[in-house]
Amino acid sequence: MLSSRQESQRKSTLRETIEAVFIALIVALFIRTFVVQAFKIPSGSMIPTLLIGDHILVSKFVYGIKNPITRKTLISISEPERNDVIVFKYPVNPNQDFIKRVIGVAGDRIEIRDKHVYVNGKFFEVENAIHLDSKIISGDLQPRDNLGPITVPENSLFVMGDNRDNSHDSRFWKFVDLDAVKGKAFIMYWSWNRENFSVRWNRIGDIIH
Repeated sequence: MLSSRQESQRKSTLRETIEAVFIALIVALFIRTFVVQAFKIPSGSMIPTLLIGDHILVSKFVYGIKNPITRKTLISISEPERNDVIVFKYPVNPNQDFIKRVIGVAGDRIEIRDKHVYVNGKFFEVENAIHLDSKIISGDLQPRDNLGPITVPENSLFVMGDNRDNSHDSRFWKFVDLDAVKGKAFIMYWSWNRENFSVRWNRIGDIIH
């Protein structure tokens, strides 16, 4: 049998362990809510910048501190800028998270002519943007290759995937509300190629831009 002293020490150790686990959970929850969050890329809409199976970290602090329930900004630090790769709540289904590149911010005039994107009348080039379909679709049929001009409303963003011909983005469902933005993607910490069951070691640690 345990002596009263041994029993007391056992209870003290158990209590310290529980307290340590509880504190660790609180810290992890705080970091995930306000500082940084991990995401996995499930689709090819951001190829070649992000591949299916890439695991990324998203800075939630870079744009400010938000109320985790209402999503309203409590402390503003900055706002998304053109070319930022952001994670946000999908406007059509807020239970889903999407990742795209910011093309236009509030007040910008967006126009797409035969796959070429123009912002405020100037050609807007994204180094990583690709087109895998040479066919050009008329704007009368759908907005993939021809759109606008349209103006980005206040507190909103116009976003597109880098895989321009295979991305469901602002061309189809228009704008992202700033309150829906979760953060800015900044680094890749893991990448798994599910087609041949291998790690893409050369991508680990890559800065996302």
